[in-house]
Amino acid sequence: MKTINSTTPMSSLVKFTLVQVLMLCTLLNPAVADNAVLVQSTTSTANSGLYDYLLPIFEKKHDTRVHVVAVGTGQAIRNAGNCDADVLLVHAKSAEEKFVNDGFGISRQDLMYNDFVIVGPSSDPAGVANAESASEALTAITAKQAIFASRGDNSGTHKKELQLWQQANIDVEPLSGKWYRETGSGMGATLNITIGMGAYTLTDRATWISFNNKQKHRVLLEGDDALFNQYGIILVNPEKCPNVNAALAQQFIDWMTGSEGQQLIADYQLQGKQLFYPNANH
Repeated sequence: MKTINSTTPMSSLVKFTLVQVLMLCTLLNPAVADNAVLVQSTTSTANSGLYDYLLPIFEKKHDTRVHVVAVGTGQAIRNAGNCDADVLLVHAKSAEEKFVNDGFGISRQDLMYNDFVIVGPSSDPAGVANAESASEALTAITAKQAIFASRGDNSGTHKKELQLWQQANIDVEPLSGKWYRETGSGMGATLNITIGMGAYTLTDRATWISFNNKQKHRVLLEGDDALFNQYGIILVNPEKCPNVNAALAQQFIDWMTGSEGQQLIADYQLQGKQLFYPNANH
């Protein structure tokens, strides 16, 4: 039983209870499970509004329901490994491949991509806008000891951020709590903290476009190949998890990676900007 105390984040409670409610509905009404797909997903795809745009089309066409639990990639992978999913849709390729290699998933497919960006205050005290790469930008932030807000939550974005620090040969572990601040929160909350502190952070572009509290912050670094952001989709292995609705889940994956789903992903825009670029079967 999950113990609730004063330090338990409310967002974690909501995520936990949502999974439990979906499982309870499945137990009480098997017909619901037979006609529904449970997707463990990264928050960036959900926050962008992509699912609100895509899923009603699939649901109407196939007379089914798709339930999405949007959490950080690390938590989504753990949930799927605990059999709380039919489909896993996240953005940390090495972790996804390990999930499959460990027998929890059946094949991983590229689905779509966009990129990460480094955002910061327009005053740009570290001169990040003058950098030609992510490594140069992080080196400049370190030299200035400018505040950097990290998600610190083992999400796909956090994994990418740590990879970028490593590529810049900077060890941030001893800097934690100094100018390097770990929020332990999702991207939206981390961006709000970033704005409040006048800090820098790494975010996926889709979340930044959809974020409504930019104030005087802006994208300061983009376009580096190291900032590429690939999303993958995986069928949870029914041999490991007998509760997986494998047939319908595979139908959903086939639709997302097929011509209709890929075209809809390409067509989705927010504020006149394309958020994701389909690349299944490429």
